[in-house]
Amino acid sequence: MMHETVQDYYGRHLQGSKDLKTDACCDASHVPDWLKILLKNIHPDVLARYYGCGLVCPPLLEGCRVLDLGSGSGRDVYALAQLVGPTGEVVGVDMTDEQLAVAEEHRDFHAETFGYDNVRFLKGYIEKLDELDLAPASFDVIVSNCVINLSPDKKAVLDGVRRLLKPGGEFYFSDVYADRRVPEAVRHDPVLYGECLGGALYWNDFITLSKECGFADPRLVEDRPLVITDPELSDRIGAIRFYSATYRLFNLENLDAACEDYGQAVVYKGTIPDHPDHFILDKHHDIETGRVFPLCGNSWAMLQDSRFQAHFQFIGDFSRHFGIFPGCGDGLPFDQGEADAGETSCC
Repeated sequence: MMHETVQDYYGRHLQGSKDLKTDACCDASHVPDWLKILLKNIHPDVLARYYGCGLVCPPLLEGCRVLDLGSGSGRDVYALAQLVGPTGEVVGVDMTDEQLAVAEEHRDFHAETFGYDNVRFLKGYIEKLDELDLAPASFDVIVSNCVINLSPDKKAVLDGVRRLLKPGGEFYFSDVYADRRVPEAVRHDPVLYGECLGGALYWNDFITLSKECGFADPRLVEDRPLVITDPELSDRIGAIRFYSATYRLFNLENLDAACEDYGQAVVYKGTIPDHPDHFILDKHHDIETGRVFPLCGNSWAMLQDSRFQAHFQFIGDFSRHFGIFPGCGDGLPFDQGEADAGETSCC
């Protein structure tokens, strides 16, 4: 039922991003200069039917194989195609015929503009990626822009993503989240669902789901509150607050459940294109070039065991453990006081 609602809303109801009733779509002020250059090379018809809520172009993509879930009219696919270059490939998956038609219609235009054709589009459901011609562990990066909330089976999406990512690959995606669990009246409202609000996960349920699907340490990259610009819709959602947020999930084995301190650090070399001065791993890890940056074991692994490895100097290993990393995760749960100074009786 929800698939049909979404297909109708994005295939026939919306004719362009101006028809949306929230400010979920990013405007030019949210787009960095390096990405604006890429967007200038994309056909206006493709840009006009963009419904994303964030940016899904992580750094260091040259030569990578990238999958875009819910690729729509192809804006992000054609932006990513320029970043992966002629030796990489971008595959877009979408279930809406009208959106796929726009993406395919302008494929030759982009191939001529870029000087190479490194994209393809597949019709399918993001909950059923195993039914498509996509080999397991074959993608370096998977992205999605404001689409996971529209899925009726978010666990199936994350399970499919984990299956398709290479070891050390990452799922880098923007989506809409709520500050609480969304009530049924909102979840089953077709307009609110189409506007990416009805299907939004409570952020803490998303964290739990990610861990259940094997992504032990979800990392928040950036976020912003959404404004409901339509008064009627605002009345329908009541006190719920919604946010656009970008997360990255790394396909890594043996990550700790919390941020554990092993005395490790990294030094960023400043060699990632368009990021000479610093590298942002997530909202709490802005790593300045040339500076020794202490971090937890999970962050160390995300850089050491991924495509970012060559751009860092790594200090330390996992031979000694110092407890929870200061400022991350939960502190020691036990009371600190006089009992530590001497012996106490047992129960």
